[in-house]
Amino acid sequence: MLTKTNAARLLDTLKLPYELISYDVDEEHLDAVHVAQSCGQNVDQVFKTLVAHGDKNGITVFCIPGAYELDLKKAAAVSGNKNAELVKVKDLFSLTGYIRGGCSPLGMKKKYHVFIDETAQLYDFIFVSGGLRGLQIKITPAALALAADAVFADLLHY
Repeated sequence: MLTKTNAARLLDTLKLPYELISYDVDEEHLDAVHVAQSCGQNVDQVFKTLVAHGDKNGITVFCIPGAYELDLKKAAAVSGNKNAELVKVKDLFSLTGYIRGGCSPLGMKKKYHVFIDETAQLYDFIFVSGGLRGLQIKITPAALALAADAVFADLLHY
């Protein structure tokens, strides 16, 4: 039986379809590329959750494909900020309730604005962290956007 996290409980409450996928955690490789390999999935469908602090609107959450980098200028612009920078790993838990490698865009301890890279819409389903290391949520992009009250946007640095 897989652990029900805040993220999974939120999806249950909203009656949105999803699947929990477990994988073996490698503490040395917590990145989304390794997660995709561990789960046998296309890395472009495994989205990492990044938390940033904007100069005007505070904390914002971004979900992007695992092999890419967040374009901080684009992130700032879509979130109504002039500048944005990623929060420090040491601050992640106090802000979200999650740790690095297990940060889900769903079920955070506070409600933040969430933006999902527009490429998610190219797929029938994507994967995001389930809220624990070793747990992914397989979900449609539309269901994720609904659950997170998220907006799709161009977020990638090329």
